[in-house]
Amino acid sequence: MPQVVRSRIRALHGPPSAAPLPHRVRSLADREAVAVLHRAARVLLESLPELTDRLVEALREQVPAYRAAMETEPAEIWQEVHHSLRHNVASLIQPREYREAAHRTSRWIGETRAEQGVPLDAVMHAFRTGGAMVWQDLVDDTARRHPEDIRLLVHVAADVWNFVDEHCAVVAEAYRQAERRLSWRRENQQRLMTAALLDGTARIADLPDAAAMLDLPVQGRYAVLAVAGARRAPHGTGRPPLTLPEGTPALWHQTGEVELAILPLGAAPVAIEAEPSRDGDGDSPAAPAPAADGELAPLADGLTVPPGTRVGISSVVDGLACLGDARRLAETALRACPASGGTVLLDEHLPAALVVSSPGLGTALADRVLGPLDRLDPADRDVLIETLTAWLDSDGSAQRAGTKLYCHRNTVLNRLRRFEQLTGRCLTRPSDAVEVSLALAARRLLAG
Repeated sequence: MPQVVRSRIRALHGPPSAAPLPHRVRSLADREAVAVLHRAARVLLESLPELTDRLVEALREQVPAYRAAMETEPAEIWQEVHHSLRHNVASLIQPREYREAAHRTSRWIGETRAEQGVPLDAVMHAFRTGGAMVWQDLVDDTARRHPEDIRLLVHVAADVWNFVDEHCAVVAEAYRQAERRLSWRRENQQRLMTAALLDGTARIADLPDAAAMLDLPVQGRYAVLAVAGARRAPHGTGRPPLTLPEGTPALWHQTGEVELAILPLGAAPVAIEAEPSRDGDGDSPAAPAPAADGELAPLADGLTVPPGTRVGISSVVDGLACLGDARRLAETALRACPASGGTVLLDEHLPAALVVSSPGLGTALADRVLGPLDRLDPADRDVLIETLTAWLDSDGSAQRAGTKLYCHRNTVLNRLRRFEQLTGRCLTRPSDAVEVSLALAARRLLAG
């Protein structure tokens, strides 16, 4: 609370402060003024409870930021003000004996007010209010008891106000140091809590606190975005240099070389029921639910990704408790991303995700299905793989695959037949087509 008047009359007695004023030679009038000041200060000490009451009431009226504390902890606030005044007024009389204790009180007040969230301006106003009240009481007591000495107080006025300014500086520095510590502690707690959520190690009982700390709903819907290969600017913000669509909230977290972002998605989209259609048997099939990736596709399409940067986006999960699952899904999508860069939305690349989820099995499948091609000349092998890939990407259309490859459809069909002869696979057999597709994905994603 206000540590209002603590004397630093360094020119009067005590040791110089951290930034002492030039030495001042005291005149006889100055020494007489010091004696007058000491006499008035002793009277103030005798009536300290009454002074404390008046200062507390003044702070209640003039410093709104203190009112809440005064209403909830009136006795503690009164004791704090009383303790501060006692050290400060005593410092006016005996600076050497009380200066350090007064400084400790001011530092404690600055730290306490920072922890309570009282604005620094309000703390400074409280201290100066106390300083003004102490000075006015010194003047009033001298004018009432010894009016002939009132003129002498002019000689020590600057010392008293320098003393008040000194303690304001002590309070401000302690406040700012405490504020920095609190800020670091909050940021560290947020990092630890975010890490626990993404690791899946957060306790269920801690989720409400995590939600409040991170400003996220406990039961909200989320996705996780994973980024790798992005180069940061030398003096950047610490986030990877990709741009999310405007208005997309994200909570970023760094884990080694991979950046993770928690993406709150809000409430689930409302499914529009289709008009029931009856078949010949009179059955009314239910309308299919919308695909989960439908709401993430605009996000993936709206990303601005620098060249060479790989991005993986998880499926949608429900609640903070499932963020660990979303993180693993996002990292799986990231592994399914080409080494050259790009964005992979997991729900649109599930076969590739299956392959990278079990690299050993994926490699074994690629060797088993595509191994016979490795006996060919590399250029010949690459032509067959390129043709097979284009044909699968064209939904089995030789015409469209030929257009992509700038060759005749018959050339495509001839190459496909040669592949079948070399590998013993039949591309019109569904099980063989699935194996070939997965083997190509494994060869592409797991090579090297």
